[in-house]
Amino acid sequence: MNQADRDRLVALKKAKDGKRTQRQAAAELQISERQVRRLLAKLRKAGDKAVLHGLRGRSNRRIDEEQQKNAVEILKRAVYKGFGPPPASEYLAKKHAIKVSKETVRKWMPAAELWRARKQRLTEIHQWRMRRERFGELAQWDTSTHEWLEGRGERMYLIKMIDDATSRLFAGFVRSDSTAENMAVLEAYVLRFGRPLEFYTDKASLFVTTPKKNHPVRDEPLPPTQIGRALQELGNGWIAAHSPQATGRVERSFLTAQDRLVQGLRVAGARTLEEANRYREAESLPEWEAKFTVIAACADDARRPLGKQHERAAILSEVEHRVITNDYTFRHDTKILQIVRGDIRPRMRGSQLRVEKRRKGEVAARFEDRYVQLKECPPAPKSATPTVRKTAAKSGTPTAGKPAKSKWMNGFFQRPSPSLKKAIKISKATS
Repeated sequence: MNQADRDRLVALKKAKDGKRTQRQAAAELQISERQVRRLLAKLRKAGDKAVLHGLRGRSNRRIDEEQQKNAVEILKRAVYKGFGPPPASEYLAKKHAIKVSKETVRKWMPAAELWRARKQRLTEIHQWRMRRERFGELAQWDTSTHEWLEGRGERMYLIKMIDDATSRLFAGFVRSDSTAENMAVLEAYVLRFGRPLEFYTDKASLFVTTPKKNHPVRDEPLPPTQIGRALQELGNGWIAAHSPQATGRVERSFLTAQDRLVQGLRVAGARTLEEANRYREAESLPEWEAKFTVIAACADDARRPLGKQHERAAILSEVEHRVITNDYTFRHDTKILQIVRGDIRPRMRGSQLRVEKRRKGEVAARFEDRYVQLKECPPAPKSATPTVRKTAAKSGTPTAGKPAKSKWMNGFFQRPSPSLKKAIKISKATS
């Protein structure tokens, strides 16, 4: 009996004892006078249980005890270790055809010592930034290092890009948090969703050029990184976050992934990078799309497709600039490359050449607005080093193994000098 039932019982007993009228009791309980008379008659027969509903405790939707026992035994398996009530309820329905609500599982798991609710801690009040209004206005971009396979396979990184207005997500497992891997995920994102107006990232060295300690501070801005240059050529804006809280949407998505995605990979038995990416594409991203995305405040789409001027292979490559020498060669990755004779043009000598190292390994070079063909030159022959003849020395002496010192100066100043007449004669003879 709860407090509301006790209050109803007090009002009925006062009406029964004549301390108030049935009309006053009906007004207090917000029921009709006829219902008050029925409850008073039931109170005389059944006592205090008159205020309880006759079907209380006899729900038609109550789950069979055998089914509950079966569900708890399934959740005790090692593969479901660490699951909370929401994912446990989902996997019971998806894998074992046991459809129960997450609140029902929330009651079962503590009783079986499979899960314990954490106490809610009072946190500092944070003013959340409003979402952007249109899909494609802003995409947050970050990488997470985590034991995604829980020791079953190689170490992996998860690169994520999430739309700020709708929380639509794209992600990929990679082997390293490198420029090339981030470029590959950027290309896949642009091909699937188009170009957003801006990207929001942290200040990692992939996105921000780090100033050199020993170099003087210059007034002009530092050159962009490879990813920064690629975003400029794609026509994308870029915002650098000053704190992890600024990119909170993608940071919180990593917390969700470190719970749900890790558990899903465990149940799927993924052990390699390829298996993890297949699970992510087939199950994880559709699940995120169904559960966590929202409708943008404005129906307009801010995304832009790739244009004809956007050559993906050139933009998403590692670009460097080299000076063309007088013999139309330049150095790149310890190799000497030369422009073929048919592609030589005026003004090439001493000019800058754009060299692109594509992600598949090939090298392309562009002078002004045209690509040129290259050929690899053999390395220059090494110059022969002169050999120094060493004079023999007696073993055991300090100068053993070293050339002997000349002795022509010994006693030079003690020798008698020639007369003036003889010196003039010698001088004329040698002139």
